[in-house]
Amino acid sequence: MKPCDPIGVFDSGLGGLTVAAQIRKELPNETVLYFGDSARNPYGEKPREVVETYSMEIVEAFARQHVKAVVIACNTATSAAAPLLREHFDFDIIGMEPALKVAADLKTPSIIAVWATNLTLHQEKFERLKNRFQSGHEIIRVPCPGLVRLVEEDRLDDLEAVDAALRDYLAQSRNAEFIVLGCTHFLFFKQRLQQLAGPNVKIVDGNEGTVRHLKHLLEEKHLLNPDSSHREDRLQIDNSDPSQIDLSWKLVHRMEETYE
Repeated sequence: MKPCDPIGVFDSGLGGLTVAAQIRKELPNETVLYFGDSARNPYGEKPREVVETYSMEIVEAFARQHVKAVVIACNTATSAAAPLLREHFDFDIIGMEPALKVAADLKTPSIIAVWATNLTLHQEKFERLKNRFQSGHEIIRVPCPGLVRLVEEDRLDDLEAVDAALRDYLAQSRNAEFIVLGCTHFLFFKQRLQQLAGPNVKIVDGNEGTVRHLKHLLEEKHLLNPDSSHREDRLQIDNSDPSQIDLSWKLVHRMEETYE
């Protein structure tokens, strides 16, 4: 592996573009190969074994492109497939999990709602995570499949549908003081969710922590890319549904506008 080698990032669809945008912000010299599996989305409603198979196929394709690391920009795929992937590949596999620790460390006792896919919330991995922080906290599971669909169907500007979905999931959150966004799709709703939830609710996500961890691993192995030329060409987007590629670029630019 060489510093100029790319980083692979994949998701069940378009949510992981929020992670790709975060990498572009924090590590602008890096080449990112993004793969969205929209043709087989949603992962959160499929059996674990199916998600493992899909994830293995994607990472095998990244390996053929000589990546130096892979980010599983999908909490569901991390829960289902990260251990298997780490057994099979010699580059770092960086997974994501709901940032429950971040929320729990902010205040004890507290009420924390974890918004995620149904599969993420019912995997043994999440149960272990929940058990670590259950003492002193009320932790509420809120499956949010409607938010995934709104992103994948290019309906972020359908404010009536967005607000209806967010209000529904807020009602299920039972006066939570913290809402943990346990799916990368949900970051597209973060600003509007904060407006609806009000100033007394803190929204927590794991994207920044994931990219910091990626940077640390690359630094340890002397694999950060020092070349700052041609930065604008350093994101490549592919999708199992090619009709989603134009939307993918639209969503990346939408996220990058929030960083300005």
